[in-house]
Amino acid sequence: MHTVQLEQLVQKLQTLPPQRVSEVEDFIDSLHQRERLASTQAALNAAETLLEEIWGNADDAHYDRL
Repeated sequence: MHTVQLEQLVQKLQTLPPQRVSEVEDFIDSLHQRERLASTQAALNAAETLLEEIWGNADDAHYDRL
């Protein structure tokens, strides 16, 4: 993010009442949480695909029934 954009955001935040600043902070936290969840889900999807390639074969089919 450009310094100018950050400065503009700070200026806008400074004009808000404290309750609204708290709401903005909560919103930012929720965005961070979404990003973390998306990263975690992407890693899980990649692992699942890889593990399916490793474990999803005819040689190991008898283990699937355990």
